Amino acid sequence: MSTSEAATVIPVYDVAPGQGAPSKAPAAAAVPPAAAPAAPPTTAPRKFPMRFFRRSDRGSRCMAFLDFLLRIAAFGPALAAAIATGTSDETLSVFTEFFQFRARFDDFPAFLFLMVASAIAAGYLLLSLPFSAVVVLRPQTTVLRLLLLVCDTIMLGLLTAGAAAAAAIVDLAHSGNERANWVPICMQFHGFCRRTSGAVVASFLSVFIFVLLVVLAAFSIRKR
Repeated sequence: MSTSEAATVIPVYDVAPGQGAPSKAPAAAAVPPAAAPAAPPTTAPRKFPMRFFRRSDRGSRCMAFLDFLLRIAAFGPALAAAIATGTSDETLSVFTEFFQFRARFDDFPAFLFLMVASAIAAGYLLLSLPFSAVVVLRPQTTVLRLLLLVCDTIMLGLLTAGAAAAAAIVDLAHSGNERANWVPICMQFHGFCRRTSGAVVASFLSVFIFVLLVVLAAFSIRKR
């Protein structure tokens, strides 16, 4: 064989001749790209409900609690003044039982006015306690404070007028008036004068507590 002859190429198949085209090697399965590591689950910030009591309201709550206590303290004298005035009744017998002098609270318009004013003030103080309790629990409310301030001012004026009018009659009953020839009646009607005098003192005590309530409410509203 000469070197110039072309070399014979014998193809080599994976299968026998006549069985179709040679099978190709199966393509390598595509490897999916590695998934990125899952991020840790993020938890939403927990929403806490609004605190019912806040530290910033501590001073306002203390003043509201003091307001509640003052209303309880004012209720006693106002009720006592109304009861003492309404039960002021004394009869004085002179010589015989058929000739009597009588002193009764409704004979004096000033005492009648004091009894009505004290009863209204006592009822108002009792009804205002729930509203004052709400202010203690919710010191940030201003509407209730303003409402109580207005009502307290009205009750203060009413009770002051009744106490002042009754005080003038009590002074006249104790001292009389020489220029008008009005003799003092407390020398004879001891029980009547004692009750009316106590009612006047109790009513002025309620007036003083109402003044504290008004000043406290005004200061609290101004602070808010």
